[in-house]
This record gives sequence, structure tokens and C-alpha cells, in this order.
Amino acid sequence: MPKSKTDYEADRDLYSGLIRLHVLHHAAEGPIFGLGMIEELGRHGYRISPGSLYPLLQSLEKKGYLCSSEQRNGKSLRRVYKVTPLGRKALAAAKTKVHELFHELIEGE
Repeated sequence: MPKSKTDYEADRDLYSGLIRLHVLHHAAEGPIFGLGMIEELGRHGYRISPGSLYPLLQSLEKKGYLCSSEQRNGKSLRRVYKVTPLGRKALAAAKTKVHELFHELIEGE
């Protein structure tokens, strides 16, 4: 049975936390930028538009998990995000929670 638009919206709500964790994870590995994250998330099966990702990045920055700066990329400027100490701490706590959930969902079968 095909999914209705509301089913997709519900799924998007479920995945939004996972997308935030992906972003924090990659920012902890090194600097990230919007288009690069859209492509990376796409490799994991998440379809996210710039109109959704950029507010998400700004929200993570506002909460203190990321910090950003502008870097020149040829003739254009690119906003680059890095994880903050608070972001690393939140990611570490989230890893514990994700591990527990994974165990219940997958390994507990």
C-alpha cells in the first residue's frame, strides 16, 4: 500500500533526530558544509532539501552544538560548521542512547 503524504511527514519527524545525530557525528569528524551534508545524508537514504538542512544547522548552532565561520571557496563564500565541546558531549550521550535503542530494536529480537 503506498504511503500518503501524512505518512511521509510522520516518517520525517521520526528521522529528524537521526539526521541531527548524523550532522553532529560528521561535524565531530571534521568541518562540514550544507551541500556536503545533503550529499552525505543522501548516501544514508535521507532526502533533505537545503530549505530543511540550513535551518537545522542554524538550530544546532543556536543551541551551542555547532559553531560556524565563512570560508572562501574560489570566488564564493561557504559557511563551514564545526562541533563544539557541548556538541561532543551531547553526541557522546546520544551514542549511549542509540546503542541502547539498537540493542532493543535489533539485537533483542
